[in-house]
Amino acid sequence: MLNKIGQLFITGFDTPEPTKEFLDFFARENIGGLILFENNCNPHNMAEKSIRDIIAASSDSLPLVGVDQEGGRVCRFRGAPAEYGSPSEYSRKKDLELFKEQFSRAAYYIHSLGVNLLFGPVADIRLDANNDCLKRRTFGKSAASIIPFVEASVKICRKVGLLSCLKHFPGFGAAQNDPHKQIALADYDYQTFLNREAVTFLAGIEAGADMVMSTHMIISKLDKHLATESNIIIEQLLRDKLKFDGIIITDDLLMNGAESLGNYGERAVKAFEAGHDLLLFGKNYRAAQDAIAYFKAEFQRGNIKEDRMIASLDRISGIKSRLTTLVP
Repeated sequence: MLNKIGQLFITGFDTPEPTKEFLDFFARENIGGLILFENNCNPHNMAEKSIRDIIAASSDSLPLVGVDQEGGRVCRFRGAPAEYGSPSEYSRKKDLELFKEQFSRAAYYIHSLGVNLLFGPVADIRLDANNDCLKRRTFGKSAASIIPFVEASVKICRKVGLLSCLKHFPGFGAAQNDPHKQIALADYDYQTFLNREAVTFLAGIEAGADMVMSTHMIISKLDKHLATESNIIIEQLLRDKLKFDGIIITDDLLMNGAESLGNYGERAVKAFEAGHDLLLFGKNYRAAQDAIAYFKAEFQRGNIKEDRMIASLDRISGIKSRLTTLVP
């Protein structure tokens, strides 16, 4: 079981291309997936080569290869045909067909490069105009305006061969603060969640979304704890209430919004215990290495239950069985 723990982690690298040290780490720890950032994606042929090298280095199963390609300002791959407009632009124009056309083109293209996981669509509702983190990243200010775009995104991803990932659960649109910098805060209650935030996520889940990403926020009327470590939010709301049986992934555990959870290992364990299957550690794979070492030690001490591990590993292996991507 110890040699499977790396499958619970997704991480990346801060150099344009993977170093030998990163490739050795990826193989040695049997890492579950890779996240690409803008400096890894341009030029596109460099990204394709990097993906091939990482797939070749994977020791157990095909890795997840994920990227934030939301459109507009959150596009890691720049230039045609990968880049397309911001979600708010399509929503403002009320042009679902244009979105489907341009998103499909981008999705097919990045999949041809070896990407198999899109960290999107954004299912948040634009509720707080001061939420700069979500500026131009949402499909509107109401669930009704957002749902057609979320459903289309999920279905196009499925058709292309990309896994889709709804974000940011339980709903970040009413929040203040940017979780990249500090914990985000929102004050909606359970009934509001069911009638507002939950609606867009449920639409994406029913359309066939493969993953849901949480984020580092506190909604004190739901739980006093950070959503990332909240069993109430992850297990009771997402698993039980919304009936989501796919993979739940954290937002980047390197963010300042996750600092209150402790060191890197403590962040990983607390998020896992809350119900997450995949633990995301951005560009800092050395932090991921520290977290894996801590996680292994906790498992060996009996502080992480084997049946809980098996449940997440089964979900991950199940979704990987559907992947279609480059072969080295």
